[in-house]
Amino acid sequence: MLSRYSPYWLWALLALPGLPITMGMINATGGEAIHAALHPTGEFAARFMIIGMLASPLALVFKGWRGPRWLQKTRRYFGVAAFFYALAHTVLYLIDLGTVEKVMADVPKFYIWTGWIAFGIFVPLAVTSSDYFVRKMGRRWKTLQRTTYAAAVLTLLHWAALHEWGGIGPALVHFGPLGVLEAYRLWYWYLRPRPHAA
Repeated sequence: MLSRYSPYWLWALLALPGLPITMGMINATGGEAIHAALHPTGEFAARFMIIGMLASPLALVFKGWRGPRWLQKTRRYFGVAAFFYALAHTVLYLIDLGTVEKVMADVPKFYIWTGWIAFGIFVPLAVTSSDYFVRKMGRRWKTLQRTTYAAAVLTLLHWAALHEWGGIGPALVHFGPLGVLEAYRLWYWYLRPRPHAA
């Protein structure tokens, strides 16, 4: 019997968005099946990345609250889930285009190359997400994890620039709270006035 603290429950929860996405593909026909899943997979990749990144600033704002502490302990799960949804998003995009020539012709577009670079950053983060790499890499692991911020900015730009910047509203709705909390975190650690020592 699984404990309520078992990570398998969290994995099941993180997999739940995949069910309606899969059903949408099954119920759609032809090329519509790809489009039915293309944007939702990208959106959930961004959402899970944001949730994982919220752990540290929330722990700073809500000191002593169990929620942020739990999120800090489990944020690697959210990061790995974000990668797999991003991977599905990328595979669906490649299937939708169908040929290498079309893929290469798309690369110069702003919303495409920002997405590719963000995905490229995700790959080593996902590969090194296990406890083994945390121990093996030591301080370098945390340095690598900080590249998540670059991936977040690129993901924001990728989403916002879709459809001639028609995605800027939804992108800001998702990334806005993270931006505000990270700005507070920056102010708290580096900019806030501190009492002078006597």
